[in-house]
Amino acid sequence: MNTALMILLAIASIILIVSVLLQSSKSDGLSGSIAGGAEQLFGKKKSRGIDAVLEKVTSIAAICFIVISIILVAISK
Repeated sequence: MNTALMILLAIASIILIVSVLLQSSKSDGLSGSIAGGAEQLFGKKKSRGIDAVLEKVTSIAAICFIVISIILVAISK
C-alpha cells in the first residue's frame, strides 16, 4: 500500500511539474506591470484551448499531490 501511494505521488508530482512548465506566462515582467497591468486585469481570459486544459490538469494534479501526501503521512504514524 505504501509503495503504491509513493508511485502515485511520484506520478502526480511529475504531471504537476510538466503542466506548470507548459503553461504560458501571464505577465510581461516589470514593463508589463507598469504599462499593461490594466489590460491583464480587465482583459478577457481564454476559456478554451490548451491554456484552459493545462490549468485544469494543474489543479487536479495539485489536489492529488496534497491528498496523497496527507494519506502517506497518516499511514506512516
